[in-house]
Amino acid sequence: MSAALQRMIFVGCKQLGLDDDARHDLQLAATGKASLSEMTEDEKKRVLERLKLAGFNPAVRRKSAKAKRAPRADLRLIHVLWAKLGEAGALRDPSRKGLNTFIRARFEKAWQSVPADVDMLREWHQIDDVIQALKAWADREEADFDFGEHRK
Repeated sequence: MSAALQRMIFVGCKQLGLDDDARHDLQLAATGKASLSEMTEDEKKRVLERLKLAGFNPAVRRKSAKAKRAPRADLRLIHVLWAKLGEAGALRDPSRKGLNTFIRARFEKAWQSVPADVDMLREWHQIDDVIQALKAWADREEADFDFGEHRK
């Protein structure tokens, strides 16, 4: 638990914009010790409470939480096309990770550099390359692209 508390303290300091000196000052004020490695678990809990009083709000992350929507409509189309290919049974990995793997494998040589995530694509020609490749794949698989249920 102590390592988790220490990580939470670092996250709290980052969220509050505290640098190392400010963190050490806060730790010293809360426990009389400037170094986390010298603190007991209870002392680390006191530091964490001080961070919460200063405005730190530890957000609970859930792995089942739905991913944010892509920032642009053309990127959202890529996700929809990928999902439709998954529904058609054409994909080994219909997840976001699978989509990123597909893009890396298909376009890395042509583009010289591929972003870590599909939603980081910004060049219109790269986005269009992905859309066209997914449409061609769907044609080969004879996948049904009825978009009526995806309109919002």
